[in-house]
Amino acid sequence: MSTATGSDGQAQGRSQGYFPRWTLKTSGVIMPEERLPLGQTIVAGLQHGVAMSGGTIIAPLLMGFDPNVALLFSGIGTLIFFVVVAGRVPSYLGSSFAFIAVVIAATGYAGHGPNPNLSVALGGIVGVGVLYGVIALVVMWSGVGWLERLMPPVVTGAVVAAIGLNLAPVAVKSVSAGTFDTWIGLVTVLVIGVIGVAAPGMWRRLPIILGAIGGYLLYWLVANGFGLGKPIDFTRLAAAPWIGLPGFTTPTFQADAIVLIAPVALILVAENLGHIKAIGAMTGRSLDGFLGRAFLGDSLATIASACGGGTGVTTYAENIGVMAATKVYSTLLFAVAALVSILLGFSPKFGALILSIPGPVIGGLSIVLFGLIAAMAGRIWVENKVDFANPANLITVAVALTAGAGDLTLKFGAFTIGGIGTATFGAIILYQILTSSLAQHAE
Repeated sequence: MSTATGSDGQAQGRSQGYFPRWTLKTSGVIMPEERLPLGQTIVAGLQHGVAMSGGTIIAPLLMGFDPNVALLFSGIGTLIFFVVVAGRVPSYLGSSFAFIAVVIAATGYAGHGPNPNLSVALGGIVGVGVLYGVIALVVMWSGVGWLERLMPPVVTGAVVAAIGLNLAPVAVKSVSAGTFDTWIGLVTVLVIGVIGVAAPGMWRRLPIILGAIGGYLLYWLVANGFGLGKPIDFTRLAAAPWIGLPGFTTPTFQADAIVLIAPVALILVAENLGHIKAIGAMTGRSLDGFLGRAFLGDSLATIASACGGGTGVTTYAENIGVMAATKVYSTLLFAVAALVSILLGFSPKFGALILSIPGPVIGGLSIVLFGLIAAMAGRIWVENKVDFANPANLITVAVALTAGAGDLTLKFGAFTIGGIGTATFGAIILYQILTSSLAQHAE
């Protein structure tokens, strides 16, 4: 099994024990093995909870899953990931959107209410986790060399950019229902930007959560107070109990559903690889030595989630966006966010509160976060000195960005690959063809 590390700092951290000794730091860039004061750690952890909550709750709703179960297992999965990577890779695991198309196809879900074939979908998601785990073990045993040859920085950057661009229409649609919604979304974006650039002290580290609060209050004031927009309906929030068990479901295993859903593991590998590369670019240190562990942690978290009725999970790009905006990479923030998610998973009232956030506010947050995801690709390319004078690199990126942004969908019988999958596999395959010995010989 490979024991290579990505940096001297990681090797030193390992010599000190399985987990790092988080050292206190109150200003500047906060690295993964550093920590903020306790109060700031809790508040910054809550910000990551806000960043992941929209996707982690919306994705299960689109598949007919219980959002509180998804929230609970996102927290459990993040703690599993935290332990497997020895607390050295800052990531939050939330509901993966890569499962939506195949889950709907496998279960025949009608698009509203509980999914009557939820257990069948869960069996397929367990299959994804198992296949993902096998890939993780291969990486841990053989290293990441073959994976880097398959997905070099030009490809991983293209995948990261494609993910952000693919999600962009979702954000824009959320603020496009009318002029009122558009202005609320744009003001939310402005609030986030002003806080991230000009707020004093620790407040500058909280642009997302403060932007969400500011946008929510503005919407409530203008819509509920002055009647200039659709008012926020607090009926469901008032009726929801503070504490309650979510609806757990166990998986059933059907071969056709497993075959249909399991290939999503390849998309999760590419997505996770891109995310880890992005974090490495932001922190200025390679995390390649933890890639196998990251894959394994994600796979185990996905299996655990599906065994209880939750969605498949993945490292969340939204939280990478928060780190890009705040320059705080302390892994302790994600332990805090995970614990809070577990507690809130048992609170139907919290789920109702999240669902009460107006769409234009979520849209404003998404514009910033999804844009930051796409922008991270640029940093990957710059840090790795990707040569765009090379036609192979240029064409690979061009095709991946167009496929991702345009949501190019491919169908192979009952199996459907959405825009992210098409961009991912397209970038991998196209790059290998364009850089093959045949292409080099032709040159």
